[in-house]
Amino acid sequence: MSEKQVRETWLQNAIEHLKPIFKLKGYQMPKVHVSCGFPSTGNKTKHIGQCWGKSSTSDGINQVFVSPVLDEPVQVLDVLMHELVHVIDDCMHHHGPEFKKIATDVGLQGNMREASAGPWLKEQLTSIAKQLGKYPHSKINLAHAAGRKTGPRPRAKCKKCGYEVTPLKKWLYMGPPLCPKHTTEMEPIGDWEEAIIEAKINESN
Repeated sequence: MSEKQVRETWLQNAIEHLKPIFKLKGYQMPKVHVSCGFPSTGNKTKHIGQCWGKSSTSDGINQVFVSPVLDEPVQVLDVLMHELVHVIDDCMHHHGPEFKKIATDVGLQGNMREASAGPWLKEQLTSIAKQLGKYPHSKINLAHAAGRKTGPRPRAKCKKCGYEVTPLKKWLYMGPPLCPKHTTEMEPIGDWEEAIIEAKINESN
């Protein structure tokens, strides 16, 4: 069996272990294919998972991709959970209210575009990772690519009063904070997605 087959088998087994979490909340997981690969759209450093809807595949089965920049089992499972929410929704509502309902039901939290495991779900994923063992994949480390330039750190600004804040990278996944004066969500400025990906990559190193 090739390394690719072993890796894809691990990912498929992971989905079988994640199905009960969805079933517990009343969601039935349809058949889904899963592979390791870069998303077809966007910057390779910005997207760590992608789901294709049934209408996009020739066999009418959802296809999920997990980025090769990841090799830590719990992180891989976290990304899979996010993408499996898209599978349940068949990629119909992007990260809208319908997606949020499913995501929060199964334990994801934070900004829905980068929603990741909350405390309860993190415990479940850690337990599953121990059962599955090491993820058989050698990650591609784009964060240390030669000549890579990084822009200014993401920040948030209140549209009403102009108050600005620069959150720590490890908290960016939770989304822009509330303005302390107006208690309304502040506007994100800069490349939040890339900073979140970098934070996750660095966390796994």
